[in-house]
Amino acid sequence: MSRAIYLLAILSYILATLFPYIVYLKASVSLLCMLAVLVGLRNVRGLALVFGSLFLVAGSLMLVVSHASTFHYVTCFGEMIQMIALFALIPVLSLPIRFGHYSDEMEQLINKKVNKPKQFYVLASGVSFMFSSFMNLAALPLTYQSIASSVRHFPFSNQNKYLSCAITHGYAMPLLWSPITPIVGTVLYMTGTPYLTILPHLLFLSIAGLLLDYLSVRIIFRQRDTEQNTRVIDHAVARSTASKKRAPAKLLHIVCAILILNGLITLLDHFSSYSFLFLVTLAVLPFTYLWCLMIHKTKYFYSGVRMHFKTDLPKMQNQFFIFLTAGYFITALHQSKTDDIVSHWVSTLIQHTGLQLFLILLPLIPFALAFIGLHPAIGLALISEALHDQVLQQAPIAVTIAMLGGAIPAFLMGPYNATLGMMSSLIQEQPFTLSNWNFPFTVRYLLLLTVFVQYLYAWA
Repeated sequence: MSRAIYLLAILSYILATLFPYIVYLKASVSLLCMLAVLVGLRNVRGLALVFGSLFLVAGSLMLVVSHASTFHYVTCFGEMIQMIALFALIPVLSLPIRFGHYSDEMEQLINKKVNKPKQFYVLASGVSFMFSSFMNLAALPLTYQSIASSVRHFPFSNQNKYLSCAITHGYAMPLLWSPITPIVGTVLYMTGTPYLTILPHLLFLSIAGLLLDYLSVRIIFRQRDTEQNTRVIDHAVARSTASKKRAPAKLLHIVCAILILNGLITLLDHFSSYSFLFLVTLAVLPFTYLWCLMIHKTKYFYSGVRMHFKTDLPKMQNQFFIFLTAGYFITALHQSKTDDIVSHWVSTLIQHTGLQLFLILLPLIPFALAFIGLHPAIGLALISEALHDQVLQQAPIAVTIAMLGGAIPAFLMGPYNATLGMMSSLIQEQPFTLSNWNFPFTVRYLLLLTVFVQYLYAWA
């Protein structure tokens, strides 16, 4: 039942966006989102249920105090359906990667070309970066499956730590700019910043973060003695000789796919009046189909999409529940005018600190909220209205970079988010352990972000 409601809500959202003059479509989105939340109250467990219930209670209390009509209790649902639609469709992008056996070629490349622990770290991080660019959360298991069997050939005192840091650090950097990343679309939707304007800055920060991680490898993972490394090299040479010589043609497919997808989204965003999030949602299925068509896997595309909606979609109910209830809470804030209080708090903070210092504090807001289980998009949505009034007109690019950049530490260290949750299940370690492993790089990244944002502000 929940699956059918989610699909109907997403379909209603797409139709309501395409045909805004049909009034009942927008009402159906709110109604279906409300039904999805009610069904979720029976099935959702853990922190998602706790925070979702708090959002529902707090939002309803605000509506009661403001004497809202019964109609408004329904229409307050549906604010974050655009993110739900993206979360539901993005995993489909992994189908050509899985059915095209790209990970097999990656494993062969590692076995043939990688001789040293540092090389392996750089390659593992780079693979994660590449997959994350257009697969989002699905990049984590795919990268792990591609490289986990090769890590045993290298002398690491803690293989799990090595794998976790390489994969999560590489995974996090494209979240700054990749168009299929929900946080990118959400922040651009909130700030109104054109994607083409902000993309060069985001790409620079993303690559700088990746290089910062590579330069830190010698400090984080100290190599063992030369004799042990020599044995690794000899073993790698033996594996290289035994393996078949094959050009990594399929890896070029992935690079081309990333460039084409980003180019397509950029063009659509430039020439279309639709929101960035909606354009990405609309492009996912056709793009994936065409890729499967080019590698002659269309029959797997249809079966994969059916299986995803049948089995994977219901597994996302915790994520859907927390976002739909957060959307209800945020809409209730606006409806009851309580958002004026939040705007006043932010305005007071900016007046006391000044805009330059506030830009240092801004990335810490989603980072701090991640430790109580809130997605960065929710925390940023709560203060976005105040930012519109106070700082976006003065330094729109610096503010947008600070908001997007501040989400990355939340993904790297938030013990309750999906990133560390999935990585935890892959390597059988506690999320808090993974969070501690990512702490040194997170600190370095925050320093890089602060310097970059201050530079942008100074030249604004």
